[in-house]
Amino acid sequence: MSKVPISVCIIAKNEEKYIEECLKRLMKYGFEIVVTDTGSTDRTKELAARYADKVLDFEWIDDFSAARNFCAEHASNNWILSLDCDEYVTSIAVPQMRILMQKFPKMTGIINLKNLVFDRSGKEKYAIDDVTRFYNKNFYKYQNAVHEQLVGIGGGERKGCFVLPMEVVHHGYALSPQEMEEKQRRNLDLLYKQLEKNPEDSYILFQIGQSEFIIENYEKAVECYERALALEPSMELLYVQILVTSLAMAYSYVDRDADALALMNKYADQCNSAKFVFTHASAYYDNGQPLKALLTYLKATTLSDADTLGENLIDCYANIIKIYRQMGEDEMADMFVDKLEACRAEKERILNS
Repeated sequence: MSKVPISVCIIAKNEEKYIEECLKRLMKYGFEIVVTDTGSTDRTKELAARYADKVLDFEWIDDFSAARNFCAEHASNNWILSLDCDEYVTSIAVPQMRILMQKFPKMTGIINLKNLVFDRSGKEKYAIDDVTRFYNKNFYKYQNAVHEQLVGIGGGERKGCFVLPMEVVHHGYALSPQEMEEKQRRNLDLLYKQLEKNPEDSYILFQIGQSEFIIENYEKAVECYERALALEPSMELLYVQILVTSLAMAYSYVDRDADALALMNKYADQCNSAKFVFTHASAYYDNGQPLKALLTYLKATTLSDADTLGENLIDCYANIIKIYRQMGEDEMADMFVDKLEACRAEKERILNS
């Protein structure tokens, strides 16, 4: 039994590039570490055995949820922290995690995952995604073959969520365009198979749109996002606000700026996340409304979740400065220069973590 009643569950296949660093960083926290290998032909299992409490074998059946559930079943603790081999923990406030476990025994925990990526010009940057990765296996299990989601056992709904006091940096998206396309094509094969079985599943349509967007099939992404939104999923679901903002961004890539702004205006009363507000501001700017854009960018920086903007917070401050200077308000612009530089310094810290 581990010192802390948490089991870190990791599924792996041919991850020798990442797994040792991932596990080394976890060792100091006192968690049980369970690695489930799904058919590696490299040194993944050998490296995992140096650090993990358990290394298990699972025959791959084209189903990430099945592998994750198998891994959790073999964990000694009920509380499961689900990570991937290419995700490196940089800090965890373990005492705070214990308090959250005791206070919210039936809730799930969210990681603000920092993803390292290459933009379209090949420049490294980072983005932040909210991913649900912490749960009590007595109440939850994974569902969906790819882009797996936690669902209540017996069909029950999730009982709310809390943000985990930890920082995790995801290195697996820092891929060449060819590598990224191969990765997304593999995901799309599984997603389209799921869609055949569940053609009215808005989450699957959303994830297909995400993969099509990443490989720059923007028209196809728009089609999938629109289909997903037409099914009217609850705005309380974590992915739905992301769906709306993703559709707005896809509209901008296919020269439908007016549609992007109309979409953001439609949902503005229901969505108040920093990511939504930032996208709304960008839609105003793209439609030639700089004053509304300025006010909305300013709002995004004041929201409690502004730090989830990732590198877009840099863009936020850069655009605020740019618009003020265009208005001849240099003194106002200068007030935000230090904030911009602080964001750039934070970017460098994360890229080098």
